[in-house]
Amino acid sequence: METSFSSHPWLLIFITLSTVHAQLPGSWELLVSNAGVASMHTAVTRFNTVVLLDRTNIGPSRKMLPKGHCRYDRHDDVLKKDCYAHSVVFDLQTNEIRPLMILTDTWCSSGQFLPDGTLLQTGGDLDGFKKIRKFEPCEPDRFCDWVELKDLELINGRWYATNQILPDGTVIIVGGRGTNTVEYYPPTKTQNGAVELKFLAEVEDNQMDNLYPYVHLLPNSHLFIFANNKAVMYDHEDNKVIHEYPELLGGPRNYPSAGSSVMFALDGDFKTAVILICGGAEYGAFIERSTDTPAHGSCGRIIATDQNPVWEMEDMPFGRVMGDMVMLPTGDVLIINGAQSGTQGFEMGSNPCLNPVLYRPDQPIGLRFMTLNPGTVPRMYHSTANLLPDGRVLLAGSNPHYLYNFAAEFPTELRLEAFSPEYLSLDRANIRPIIEGIPETVRYGEAFDVFVTVPLPVVGVVEVNFGNAPFATHSFSQGQRLVKLTVTPSVPVDGRYRIKCTAPPNGAVAPPGYYMAFAVNQGVPSVARWVHLVP
Repeated sequence: METSFSSHPWLLIFITLSTVHAQLPGSWELLVSNAGVASMHTAVTRFNTVVLLDRTNIGPSRKMLPKGHCRYDRHDDVLKKDCYAHSVVFDLQTNEIRPLMILTDTWCSSGQFLPDGTLLQTGGDLDGFKKIRKFEPCEPDRFCDWVELKDLELINGRWYATNQILPDGTVIIVGGRGTNTVEYYPPTKTQNGAVELKFLAEVEDNQMDNLYPYVHLLPNSHLFIFANNKAVMYDHEDNKVIHEYPELLGGPRNYPSAGSSVMFALDGDFKTAVILICGGAEYGAFIERSTDTPAHGSCGRIIATDQNPVWEMEDMPFGRVMGDMVMLPTGDVLIINGAQSGTQGFEMGSNPCLNPVLYRPDQPIGLRFMTLNPGTVPRMYHSTANLLPDGRVLLAGSNPHYLYNFAAEFPTELRLEAFSPEYLSLDRANIRPIIEGIPETVRYGEAFDVFVTVPLPVVGVVEVNFGNAPFATHSFSQGQRLVKLTVTPSVPVDGRYRIKCTAPPNGAVAPPGYYMAFAVNQGVPSVARWVHLVP
């Protein structure tokens, strides 16, 4: 049977790219051929497991719940008695998948890890609209599962909201469809109800474009909140806007037109924060249900902590909507997943963007983007990307259909893949450090030692960088953060190298919680060790 490139243009693009992919950095591997669920939300736990979470009223998944653990869902048009898992936990060591049970709809919900390592998960649709859930992770050989709080719910129902942990360990929950407010967990700051955030209403347009706002905690303790094409600095202590940033040109940037956003690594005196926002859909593509409207390729970069900040504009090698940005341990940014045409929404994207791109913040403009080795699996609407403790990036999900559909041009995707950046190539193995000793717990401002070994002699400074585990969904990793610690040059001691480090100074630089601690030698990261940062 002949293949029609006119009906499948992305196949022609892939074949063309495949002829040159050997020259491009990075490598791909298939981890699991069937995870059982198409992960809409993904988070890595301190036990080196990964929580994959879909929505509930979607009919049968491809993973059964344990016998006797069915749930009854009056909102599911396909299954009223649902004995299928819609969340699983993935063991990175063994590649085994264990089913988890959620009771209410988590469609387009939000999440964040609490200081004790518990995953807080909030909102959703229908019976999940005001729900608060928790997943307390455990060792892979132990049993842990989702718990829905019975004595506490959200003040406002939230669908397409964003969560961000704050300096004191409280989580702020921002926005949602038709919900232009913020609230907190625990609800200590909103004793009298949720707090109105007029900014969200002001930037809403007739196709919304203010959903899943990009929220970044700045080192001055305030929040950078971006929605549609505008941003504000928000004082969460007094619940007020204290600065309005210039408009970012290039069209809407948030759901349903989302590109992605990241805050660069914090370092030095920890007073400067730089935000990058890239890609997005053309305004009107969502309303018109246009699958072939080209996505934007422009990026805006702004020093959010400057007195008079302005956007610096640059262009990616590809237009991209529904892409994900992952902070790598080195401080570079991986841009991956997404489509080159269309918009977010069911059956709304086309022309998958198979090439990842590396963004190098320290390079001059014009030299910051590097095109990487393309994958073969289209990952568009409802796909995720998460940094793993070994430095690889986990790719999960992609389901541009209301139910699971394995016969479509872009089918529901159950495969889990890993992308290895160039720093994991074999020719760099002899400079890859191994962390031999590091404290399990450190306090703010504490001096501590890290011991590493390296096959070849160390030349230059070995960095020690703390990266947290965000909650990835809908092209934005909620709470994502990388902090480069203050370190002294390494000193040889008994066959190892000792690096004197100073922990982050406060919760505005690094909120309390568990971090992946990476030693980075000449741009090559170690396998991370989990460290608990506490006040």
